[in-house]
Amino acid sequence: MIEVPALVVLAMLGVAVLAAVVVVLKLLLWTVLLPLRLLFHVLLLPLLLLKALIGGLLLLVVGPVVLIAALAGTLALAAALITPLLPLLFVAFVIWFLVRAGSKPAALTRP
Repeated sequence: MIEVPALVVLAMLGVAVLAAVVVVLKLLLWTVLLPLRLLFHVLLLPLLLLKALIGGLLLLVVGPVVLIAALAGTLALAAALITPLLPLLFVAFVIWFLVRAGSKPAALTRP
């Protein structure tokens, strides 16, 4: 009966050793490739700046259209959620009207 927990512990130990090996390999690869990564970052910086500039201009052009579409979608969603409640609102209004019509008006007092 002790075999199953022993196998679980052995499997967990294997996973831990494998994770440690992967971490060491990742650290080694990261250290070896660091100069290449820095070189590519320096070489590709103008393209990154160009991408940011084009993205900003595109946002200025498309932003208002997206804003109007979002507002229209919000209004459509609100109408879709409120529409099924209209019959209940009508029944509540009729009940309120009947109760108000059946009550006596307040006495007007003059000073």
